[in-house]
Amino acid sequence: MKIDIKAEPRSLQGTGASRRLRRESKVPGILYGAGKDAQPIQLDHKELFFKLKTEAFHSSILDMEIGAEKLQVLLRDYQMHPFKLQVLHADFQRVAADRKIHMKIPLHFVNGDIAPGVKVAGGAVQHIANELDITCLPKDLPEFIEVDLKDLHAGHSIHVSGLKLPAGVESVALAKGDDITVATIVMTRAMTAEEEAAELAAPTPSAADVPTTAQKAKEEETGKEAGKGGKDEKKEKK
Repeated sequence: MKIDIKAEPRSLQGTGASRRLRRESKVPGILYGAGKDAQPIQLDHKELFFKLKTEAFHSSILDMEIGAEKLQVLLRDYQMHPFKLQVLHADFQRVAADRKIHMKIPLHFVNGDIAPGVKVAGGAVQHIANELDITCLPKDLPEFIEVDLKDLHAGHSIHVSGLKLPAGVESVALAKGDDITVATIVMTRAMTAEEEAAELAAPTPSAADVPTTAQKAKEEETGKEAGKGGKDEKKEKK
């Protein structure tokens, strides 16, 4: 997926200069890496703000245009205002084609609804990790890594070693010998044996024990007659 981003060289630096830029709907930033000096840059706030809402913008090689120069970069960090919808600063890293990069790539989970642990056993998929730390050459960088849950049973898990990584992509955790859990299927709370036995032992009223509408009406009428008779007796005594 090709993603373009435009930037301009930034000559003025410092807190005051950055505030002026933000008032002009610009975002101060920095570009570094590939053995070159860090370069202050500025970007259009509206363009950057909406690109940050795209998942691929955070995990893809970006084609940056700075004046007449075109280069490939990675978004490394950005800061948002504590309560305003405003990007305060952004960091980008130059990409060298012959140097491996270290990135966090999002995980996309598929087929969770047909996994035996869900469809047959009634369990629920639990995502332990939502992204994976990887290293690879820029040309091999995937936009995301798919996690297929179609064969996962209740009480079982998928680990990094069970993922099908694209060619040239290595897991940082696995390289360190840490086969981390990515997803598992857990059972939702079921009725215990004691609760089930108690429910079965509870007496259920028979049809004879349940009064019909006619019986209820008759009982109410009897109660009224009894009350009326009591009042008549009081009158006679008087």
